[in-house]
Amino acid sequence: MAEAAPVLAAVASRPGASLAQAGAGAVLPTTPATPLTQVDSTTTKLKPTGIGELDRVLGGGVVPGSVVLLAGEPGVGKSTLLLEAVHRWARRGPDDRALYVTAEESAGQVRLRADRTGAVHERVYLAAESDLATVLGHVEQVRPTLLVVDSVQTMLAADVDGVVGGVTQVKAVTSALTTLAKSSGVPVLLVGHVTKDGAVAGPRSLEHLVDVVLHFEGDKHSTLRMVRGVKNRFGAADEVGCFELQEDGIAEVSDPSGLFLHHRLDLVPGTAVTVAMDGKRPLLGEVQALVAYTSVPAPRRAVSGLDGARVAMVLAVLDRRCRVTLSKSDVYAATVGGMRLTEPSADLAVAVAVASAVRERPIFGGTVVLGEVGLAGEVRRVAGVGRRLAEAARLGFTRAIVPSGSACSHPDMKITEVGTLSAALTSMGI
Repeated sequence: MAEAAPVLAAVASRPGASLAQAGAGAVLPTTPATPLTQVDSTTTKLKPTGIGELDRVLGGGVVPGSVVLLAGEPGVGKSTLLLEAVHRWARRGPDDRALYVTAEESAGQVRLRADRTGAVHERVYLAAESDLATVLGHVEQVRPTLLVVDSVQTMLAADVDGVVGGVTQVKAVTSALTTLAKSSGVPVLLVGHVTKDGAVAGPRSLEHLVDVVLHFEGDKHSTLRMVRGVKNRFGAADEVGCFELQEDGIAEVSDPSGLFLHHRLDLVPGTAVTVAMDGKRPLLGEVQALVAYTSVPAPRRAVSGLDGARVAMVLAVLDRRCRVTLSKSDVYAATVGGMRLTEPSADLAVAVAVASAVRERPIFGGTVVLGEVGLAGEVRRVAGVGRRLAEAARLGFTRAIVPSGSACSHPDMKITEVGTLSAALTSMGI
């Protein structure tokens, strides 16, 4: 590089000279650079899939020539979701054809699922292939406007060394499909496997090769499924889509907050409702606590759906700062409906639920509580309070306990700001 520097400087000083003439290794481009103002933006216009919750996570739909990776655990519903996506895509119009490539199942198995879920359409083409070259041939024949490959870890590139699912094979297959998408303008949806830790299986570069990475999550004991954006070059990467896995397929859940609340007529001690932010989406969740006396020297602490470390911290703050004695009691804390509340804004709801259970005093009906609890007993502010309260008011809640300095208001809610955990318990009559 030191020897090339004088050459480049000499070329730059001569009018009309080029780096290619100077032998600096430059190659004249076949296509000149285009001013940004002259680039046609209509070629990357979003095309909705027809599944509202999926389009929400994608940023409005799929972009022509984009590559989307949908990763999730076995049996979570990835194939069912994408089969529904190609079905709705084919229903868009006579010019829209979808090619579904399955390398894990036979064509008969996919047809059985399509019959069960009602996803049969004449413009949905099915190919049970695992050879990459053969798949590219199917694309040439069918000329689809949407391609689904299930899954990228089971595809084989015959001209590349390595075993199926290995780092070399997965990278080669993904690179070839990405090149196909960019050159033809056909959006490609890839199904990906995950490891025991929940990460996408294969090389880390796999996530860099694609344009969008989505994680499909769900508890095997619950029918609720979440599609979570991890990477998105065309929109926000923190959106969440909600679905419910049913016997006849997968259904969108456009208003999931009701799934995480237990509707009852009578007020019960040991319950509190909070509003969590899952990406940009506010979701109401209910925390339940049960406190029972025990003679065992080491009381039990059982947690479900909550961060165990944060619950232990909140219990210590209650004992030390609010004189809520828990040293001789077992404490059980859980969420309703399989919801996971791990953000600090749920601290105040946990503290209120536990204190309500200890003193056997239910909190006022129609109340939501928000706030992070500090070790000194203070209630700290959380982000997005306005959006959280708007969601709570939409579902009929009329009162909110929020941290001091939140500076928010809502015409349909009575909002009480508190600075300490003791003040929060006092304001709710606990």
